[in-house]
Amino acid sequence: MLKLKLLINQWLANITRRLHNSFYLYLSALLTVLVLLDASVLHVGENMRDRAFDMMVKNRIMVPKPDADIVIVDINEASLSAMSAEYGRWPWPRQVLGEFLENIETQQPKAVVFDILFSDPDIYNPDSDAYFNEVIASTENTFFPMLRLAEASDHLSQVTPDMIPGIKRTGLAADANANAATKPIAIVLPHFEAALNSQHLGTHNIYPDKDGIVREYRLWHDENGWVLPSLPLAVGNFVGKSSDALPQNMLINWRGKPFTYQFATFSDVYTDMASKVKKRPPNEFKDKIVIIGSTAPSLFDLKATAMAKAHPGVEILATAIDNIKQDDYLKVWRGKTPYILMSLTLIWLTALAFFRNVDRDKVTTIFSSSQIILITLSYLAINFTNTYLDLTGPIAWAIMYFSVAKIYALANDRAMQRLLANDVESGKKGAAILLMPILFETQEPVSDSTLKKLQHKIEHKLHQQGTVEILKGTQSGIWGLFSDMIIVSWAYHHDDEASATKAEQAAMQLGEELNRLIQNTGIPADTTARYILHTGTLNTEKPRANQWRGLFAQAIIKLDILEN
Repeated sequence: MLKLKLLINQWLANITRRLHNSFYLYLSALLTVLVLLDASVLHVGENMRDRAFDMMVKNRIMVPKPDADIVIVDINEASLSAMSAEYGRWPWPRQVLGEFLENIETQQPKAVVFDILFSDPDIYNPDSDAYFNEVIASTENTFFPMLRLAEASDHLSQVTPDMIPGIKRTGLAADANANAATKPIAIVLPHFEAALNSQHLGTHNIYPDKDGIVREYRLWHDENGWVLPSLPLAVGNFVGKSSDALPQNMLINWRGKPFTYQFATFSDVYTDMASKVKKRPPNEFKDKIVIIGSTAPSLFDLKATAMAKAHPGVEILATAIDNIKQDDYLKVWRGKTPYILMSLTLIWLTALAFFRNVDRDKVTTIFSSSQIILITLSYLAINFTNTYLDLTGPIAWAIMYFSVAKIYALANDRAMQRLLANDVESGKKGAAILLMPILFETQEPVSDSTLKKLQHKIEHKLHQQGTVEILKGTQSGIWGLFSDMIIVSWAYHHDDEASATKAEQAAMQLGEELNRLIQNTGIPADTTARYILHTGTLNTEKPRANQWRGLFAQAIIKLDILEN
């Protein structure tokens, strides 16, 4: 078992010596491949970014306030219960909505937006439908949704883009694809002729991300060059907001948890309108954008968002309209290219620091601080600006690289430390040790980082396998005399003349290159570097610690005698 342990330690030592700093480049190349695979196939980093976004936006300190001019008239459970005795279960006769629209228009709202899809006629109440259609025709600010179905169903549809009132196509598309107007699209339009004639139509599709969470709102669909607007985009254009700079998929700037907007219960408003004695303000909806929709769980218009597991669809619609109206939707690079570039930049900068033997304590401090700073910047940006700095995925890759590189660096040091012990234990009679203490004499103490930088340079230049240790530090009194010293040692079998010759040659070559190595390390120019070579033998049958102390003392005395 002991021999196996010695063999494993020897193998690890040889591997770390052979790879040395090249390991950091190999590791960065491996992570580069993983980042590219993740960006195109795995999407693990994308999920991390989404989760980080959810956490930051949900725990913001500075939450934008909802627009006071947006009011949701809510067909909630209370409304369904209150009106069921007279009008039955949902859906109610369209006369109810017609009366509501007719009365609310007297208050001169800026816009009335139905988040209700009127896809089919009410065959049991044709007069009710006719009345609703007449009311719609008398308004100029009423908006209705249409539902874009899956593209796989396009071939089943008889609706073509040129049949949808109000939608347009780009000039480039008109020239490039003359047949686009006749290609059918699967879409559910409002049943009412007046709604179609108003041309105030827009999709109210809500598309969650792959994890089922709604984070974006699609503002338009590109149907072979035909622009199919969403309901928020149609309302935004109506109130005078330019849509030229808006993205197709808008990252929603949430106003808070559900029910942060002004809500009015539909049954309360409807009852008050029909009452002779009004209890509600007569100008409650004047100059408001009134959205009529439902938060009732029984009507199944609840979506999972970054803010809540059950977010009313009508409030998502209100938030999208608010974002366009205020032009404060969240701007972010969420594409594949920024993700790859930021990830690789952090990975390779960290790799460069390890490869060039930058002081490890300094690397750890700088790396840890930089990650905290990046996360803090991302959090501050989403609180005080309309920009989300999407750095979570790249930071995760950088931390992964740093962790593996740090483990390797520690393992490399440990392997070199065990090398001497392994060489001693593997000999039957003992092992020979060649010590090379290097003493730096200067008027000012040499810093720890400077000695470590020189240590890494010496390790990289050794022509024969050995270990490099530092005596530095916090010693005081006479023990401070041992500071500012580097000890280089080689171990080999006591009867191996070839290894002894190689070790001695390596020590001589190091001595010749010492002055060149200490350049550009930060060591003061007036520093004097002295060294000596001392050989001794360790016996495996005696305590090694005592023998090491004896060898070290002999080498120091020899160095002092040489100076005198």
